[in-house]
This record gives sequence, C-alpha cells and structure tokens, in this order.
Amino acid sequence: MHTTVTIIGAGQAGLAMSRCLTERSIDHVVLERGEVANSWRTERWDSLRLLTPNWMTRLPSHRYEGNDPDGYMTAQEVIGFLAGYGERIDAPVRTHTEVESVITTAGGFRTTTTTGVVDSAAVVVATGACSTPRIPTIADELPSRIHQLTPLAYRNPDALGGGRVLVVGGSASGAQIADELRRQGRDVVLAVGDHVRLPRTYRGMDIHWWMDTVGILDERYDEMEDIGRARRLPSLQLIGTPEKRTLDLNALHGVGVELVGRFAGVSGSTAQFSGSFTNFCAAADLKLGRLLDTIDDYAAEHGLDAELAAPERPERTVLPAAPTTLDLDSIDTVVWATGFRPEYPWLEDHLLDRKGQIVHDGGVMSRPGMYVLGLPFTRRRKSSFLDGVGPDAQELSGHLAQHLDTLATAAS
Repeated sequence: MHTTVTIIGAGQAGLAMSRCLTERSIDHVVLERGEVANSWRTERWDSLRLLTPNWMTRLPSHRYEGNDPDGYMTAQEVIGFLAGYGERIDAPVRTHTEVESVITTAGGFRTTTTTGVVDSAAVVVATGACSTPRIPTIADELPSRIHQLTPLAYRNPDALGGGRVLVVGGSASGAQIADELRRQGRDVVLAVGDHVRLPRTYRGMDIHWWMDTVGILDERYDEMEDIGRARRLPSLQLIGTPEKRTLDLNALHGVGVELVGRFAGVSGSTAQFSGSFTNFCAAADLKLGRLLDTIDDYAAEHGLDAELAAPERPERTVLPAAPTTLDLDSIDTVVWATGFRPEYPWLEDHLLDRKGQIVHDGGVMSRPGMYVLGLPFTRRRKSSFLDGVGPDAQELSGHLAQHLDTLATAAS
C-alpha cells in the first residue's frame, strides 16, 4: 500500500491529526493495533474519569455536546466520544494492525505491519505516553508471595484479592487507586514522593477553568527555560467526581490511608522509605501557593473579584510523622503507580535518546518527514490532554504540508 502519510495510533492524537490532514486534502492511513481508543478500552480501571471537565473535551471539528459540561467523562464515555469522532470524520483507520518496523527509504518511509507494508512520504507517531509502566528495579526484591501489578492491570477493589495493599506513587493514578481501595474498606499504605497538589475547585471554579483562563495550559515548549524538566513533571494529584471533591494527602489521610515517604529500598522483609516525605509535601504546598497567587493576581487584574468567591486557600499538608519502615509480611499486594513511558521498539535507534525516547523539537523529529504527537508538553502544557492534541495537530500538520511541498519542489 502507498499513501502520503502514515499515522501510527488511533487514539485522540492520531484521530486529531487525521482530521487535520483531511482538511488539507492530504491522503493518509491510521494504523491501530486494536480498536479506536484501544488503551481506553483495555488499560483503564473501572471507575476512572477524566481529570478535565467535559467542556474541555475538544478535538478538531468535534467537542462535547452533552448536558453536563462541568462533569467528568467516565472511561466508557471517552471510548464513545473517540469512536464517534472517528466515524464522524471518516478516519481511514486500519484496526488490528500492529507496527513491526518503520525504516527510511529513498522515497520516504516503509512501515511494516502484521497486515502488510505501507510506503509513505511522512510518518506521524501518535501512540501516546502511557504504553509501558515504569516499574523500579526494587520490585524484583519483594517477596514472591506479594502480588504486584500496575494501574494498567488494576480494575477494581473486588478484583484485587484480599489483604493489605501498598500503593507506590502519589500522583493521579496512585492517589485515586489508594482512595478507592480505602473507601471500599481496604487497609492501604501509600508511598509518596514528588507530587503536584491541586484543589479540584478554587473560588467556585474548576482548577482547570482557571489554568485555561489564565493561559497556563497554553504555555509553549519554546518558552520554557527547561523543557525537559517540564515534560517530566508528575501528573496532577486530582480526581474527577460528580461531587467535585479534592483529592490530596490531607484528604487521603482523612479517610484512613497510611502515608509514607518515597519507596527507597528493601532489607530482608522490611520496606524502607525516604525520610524526605515532609520536604516533598512542603514543596508541593509551596508550588500550589504560587499557582493560587497567579490566579488571584489574574482575577484582580481582570476585574473578576466581584463575580467570584473570596480566596480561601487549602490548608497546608498537615500529617503525622511518616514511618520510614514497613514490615512486608503485612502486605499482600503492591500497586506500582510510578508513572509510564512510551516505547518504540519499531523505530530506528538514531531517532531515540539513550533512554529510548523520541528526540523531537515541538513534535518535529530529527528525521525530516517524521512527527510525534500526544506526548506531555509536545508543543504546549496541555499537549497530552484531549483538549491539547488538536492545536498541536493543526500546527504539526502545517509543518508536514510544508515538508511535502518541499519534496514536490525538489522532484519537479
């Protein structure tokens, strides 16, 4: 098969790029290893909801049109939204097609898949940022009787089995899973390192409304002093629930989750935790304070104070001293909510850095004609959000169109 552009991945990023290429009359194919929105179908726990409110569910020529704009989509609703989008834009998706290799050819690129070969002038990688869990090597030191899993395999408390649970990682996934397990009556320990604390609402508005309005989510990659650090920030410590409750360490402690520091090591049958727990909490509180200062300044400068609730800052993180050891004989299950990383075994090595991650400049890869979309802070802070892939796809499709024009000029 020959086409102009090969898009790898039929999630939000791949579909957004498909729409943008169609608007530019650029023929293409979208290769998907499973079904549209495959990760949402197979790698999400039952109660998961988006962290962004429904009104932020926006893709090129398609947005949320339901009657609950301030609610948060369930996983099943996200699947329906993306599947409906793919049908609406008539995306040329080839499902159940797994990529085996992408190599450079004289005419562009050859993508070999389980269903055949695709030759194209350009390639867009849109496989997302969460394909592989980051599991620390310390996992190998745990007693073999302890059941270990990641958020990709977790479904619900009933499917987890009995006993005490250690959740490692205090960002979005870890905090939500620990909260759910505890509310179902499970005995839960949460190991916390660096984290980003946010209130669900502030001054009567969703925190994402504030970050969108103030312009924080539109901050660009080429404006950052250290884009590498910005791309490595932990996911937001948030949860999307109908009651719009805040999920932070104070709230988790309040429902009975035992909090400890970063998981640092194993000695025999004892887990060891970092003594820097209070430092991580203080840093998160400090960053939260700075964000809320920015919001308050914006509200004052734009005459919003009279329309909004008065500023009421969340209490600082106040917790009892965290233990630095834990008897692993008391633990039956460990959930490694320690982050994710993308994986590209089908790309040529020179396109990747020493950690196996794509080298790119705002989504433009080092090899002309190759692009990546949907990673954290690809071009702006919201790049990995449903609301962020659209603007990125529009800009990168423009760059891709220029690349095709250059090829055409050179061939004439």
